[in-house]
Amino acid sequence: MSGRFGRSPAVCFLLGLPRSGTTLLAHLLQHHPDIVAPPEPWLMLALEAFGRVDQRHPAGSSLIKAATSEFLGRIDRTIVSRAFADAAYDQYLAEAGKRIIIDKTPRYWTVLEFLESVYPDAPHILLMRNPYAIAASLKSTWGIPLRTESSHSVSVSSLVDLMLRLPDVIITSLADLVLGLPKLAAHRTRPQTQFVQYELLVAHPDEEIRRLLTGLGCDPAAVASAGMRQADYLRSSSFGDRKILERNAVDESSVKSWQSQLSVEEMQTVTDLVGAELLLELGYEQELLHAQKAGVLDRGGEVTELYRRIFRTWWDLRSTKAALSGPSHAGEPVHTAWNVSENCDAAIEMLRGEVARLEQILNIS
Repeated sequence: MSGRFGRSPAVCFLLGLPRSGTTLLAHLLQHHPDIVAPPEPWLMLALEAFGRVDQRHPAGSSLIKAATSEFLGRIDRTIVSRAFADAAYDQYLAEAGKRIIIDKTPRYWTVLEFLESVYPDAPHILLMRNPYAIAASLKSTWGIPLRTESSHSVSVSSLVDLMLRLPDVIITSLADLVLGLPKLAAHRTRPQTQFVQYELLVAHPDEEIRRLLTGLGCDPAAVASAGMRQADYLRSSSFGDRKILERNAVDESSVKSWQSQLSVEEMQTVTDLVGAELLLELGYEQELLHAQKAGVLDRGGEVTELYRRIFRTWWDLRSTKAALSGPSHAGEPVHTAWNVSENCDAAIEMLRGEVARLEQILNIS
């Protein structure tokens, strides 16, 4: 690419929720001699958050945020971010001796607008997987609970206390389904975006990989087969799906395993969180039908939208809590812990109100 940003490295963003098969897809694509796919760079997440540091930083987190924002406010932050990313991707490509780098970072759904502003012409590969299967993998791999000890799903009466009590990693994993899935689904219409369904990928890996390689401008004939190869590069990384190290072939068994891994109550939770409408839109009509035959109800779009509002409120609350700083420093901008605490209290009250409304609807249905 040339023009505003000058010459650019060939970078492709592989998007998909955690536990949706992105590690497998990236591994298969980098069988091609032109492609390198690091386990998970998280680079654009770090750049988007530039200037926001932990509240315990000795220089003062609010000072750092205010100072960098003031400095970057006088220049084009997008160009600065692009220059850094280009330099990082370029060096990685040079070290690997490759032409194209695939940045596979599942939580890029949180910074899609930033990606678009920094790399507007970059190709994207969007991987979708059956949400019931994703939830089953969250449960079996990371121990993410899909229901409480009560007869209610995890999303009902105890949701506020659950959100405030449990580690962020658990609620964030559920937020991937509630907030991330619809955001990625809407991303399918973006130009230069290739769409892949996990179920089709594992059923016909050779055909799907050749199709994607062609879309990236690579010679598909350079890869004889999309069969599994050694993934030793993952052993030295803290990121990526470790299960791929145990596989000798692309395995279809994970496609239907959710049917025995999820209880009816857990399937109900997933249906409520994701919404029947989105399941149908993404092509998972048969999966929804299976859940309904097991006893799952379609509680309507109002319930799912309430879930989304609740998780968005929690997301904002978490950001507000992260802004809490210690004792103010001399010259520090006015951003007191009192103000932040008031915002937190208001957000918690909003959460409780939204959950009360949700519980009322579910008790009626």
